[in-house]
Amino acid sequence: MAACGAAGGGRGRRRPVPAGRAVLAAALAALGWLQAARGAGSPPADPLLQPYFPSRHGPHHHHRHVRDCQPLKYGNVTHEAWPSDNGTGGPVATTRTFVSYIPPSGQGRRAVYGHFTFVRNPLRTFSVLEPGGPGGCQAGRRATVEETAKLRSCLVAQNGGYFNMETGECLGNVVSDGKLVRNSGGLQNAQFGIRQDGTMVFGYLSEEDVLDQANPFVQLVSGVVWLLRDGEVYISQSRAAECDEIQTTGTFDKFINVISARTAVGHDSQGQLVLVHVDGQTESRGVNLWEMAEFLKQQGIINAINLDGGGSATLVLNGTLASYPSEHCSFDNMWRCPRSISTVVCVHEPACQPADCSGHRQCLAGQCHCHGGFWSGPACDTLDCGPANCSQHGLCTQAGCLCDAGWTGSSCSEACAQGFYGDACTQKCQCHHGGSCDPVNGTCSCPAGYYGTSCEQECPMGWYGPNCQQPCACEHACPCDRETGSCNVTYGLAIQDQLNRAGRCWASQNKGRSKEKFSLSERTWVSVTSVLALLLLISAVGNAGLCLRVRAERQRESGCYLYQPLREMNGDAAHPSTSVACETEDTQDQSQALLQSPG
Repeated sequence: MAACGAAGGGRGRRRPVPAGRAVLAAALAALGWLQAARGAGSPPADPLLQPYFPSRHGPHHHHRHVRDCQPLKYGNVTHEAWPSDNGTGGPVATTRTFVSYIPPSGQGRRAVYGHFTFVRNPLRTFSVLEPGGPGGCQAGRRATVEETAKLRSCLVAQNGGYFNMETGECLGNVVSDGKLVRNSGGLQNAQFGIRQDGTMVFGYLSEEDVLDQANPFVQLVSGVVWLLRDGEVYISQSRAAECDEIQTTGTFDKFINVISARTAVGHDSQGQLVLVHVDGQTESRGVNLWEMAEFLKQQGIINAINLDGGGSATLVLNGTLASYPSEHCSFDNMWRCPRSISTVVCVHEPACQPADCSGHRQCLAGQCHCHGGFWSGPACDTLDCGPANCSQHGLCTQAGCLCDAGWTGSSCSEACAQGFYGDACTQKCQCHHGGSCDPVNGTCSCPAGYYGTSCEQECPMGWYGPNCQQPCACEHACPCDRETGSCNVTYGLAIQDQLNRAGRCWASQNKGRSKEKFSLSERTWVSVTSVLALLLLISAVGNAGLCLRVRAERQRESGCYLYQPLREMNGDAAHPSTSVACETEDTQDQSQALLQSPG
């Protein structure tokens, strides 16, 4: 296995190091580490629980080496994916305490105690947290699990991934609530993550897998050693994948085989996320990774990876320390205190989407309880003023319906009452004589018989109807009823008296105008009569003379006829002479012709 690990990265074996120099180098490194740890104010950690001490964390080889060295039955797939539980009923998590004998029988068995936490709907109830809150990894901050858990109101919290004991640097990949906090650059250690669609992922990931945006990780943490793969112990294969080269001290094998406090994350067949914590103290109590893997397998765990352990192993339930720390307190060796560590895995109430419910919420059990009565929807981002939606006569606001001018009521379904108008129907109409005003702008609509801005004026004489728009149609220009236009109208005594007086005045004025226009003086009449008589006399004389003349002409024409020869159409007359015959001569010739006739 070690040979595969060395060759897979494309690197040759190191030259042997003399034993004396190796021991001296290891001692100096350990001494420097102890001094740095003490200088940081924390007790020294056992290097046996640091898998790569004193070298840098993680193997040097690439993802291809892991793929090539794994069993053939897995093909090219270097991780396992499992759909997570998405149930919403029941408690978010259930924590159970166990005390078991490991191994189950034999003289070497020992009592081991710890906790299993079964988490439902981990996509919404599980988070990877940075130490001391957001930005903790970048700042190299370290904090106890209790401190970090309090910031997120974790129901259950455990220590998470590995970290640099000297600098506080978070190691491996870290994605916290959808934010990529740290990219390890393809470091090949066992990983656990949850993708955006709720799929849980266990195993080895390439850098491309970590940065995938098609279905990105929303939570991701790095461990060391894949304990169970698809229900089978996977430690030997994991050792080949994660052990770069045999270390001079704190070897990978010692890390696997030493008994100590351990933590792990896995899942069961129902898709529940399982957090495991085993109390212990390095080389005194607890379990090694082989025992841990077998124990998890017996409990029905399908896939699981090992997280940071030893003095870092801490369990906090509802804000209270529930595990037995293995490190002595700095103020008194009699007491044990939890270590300040790096990332934390946290189980919390289901997160609302979005987390602040659009600023109009109280998030309880993963559901937004909207404030104000008018915000609705899963994210409290929809204003809802009822089925009528303000009846299309207003705007729905977070305070309710803001009605348009002319409308009122909780749903803007009521028009302004008679006599009122404007915003919220608070302005009073100024229309007189029963006129109605527009509910929006207050414009008056006058009843029949009145007009004016406020309907304050009666129709003038001769006009009637709404706003006095129609002229009366009565004979002799008589006035009509100002409301109906009826010509059969009876006015009051005062108005009737005024009308009578006006009529007499009008008649008198017309009589005077008629006299002035048509009467002539006596002299004018005499002159006109004289002229007419003269004209009549002249006409009579003329007519008499005309009659005499006509009579004379008729008598003359009765004796002789004048014959005028016809002209030819195309020239002068052939016989230009004119013949005149008397009527008596013709008569005589006709008589003689009749006497000579044989008949």
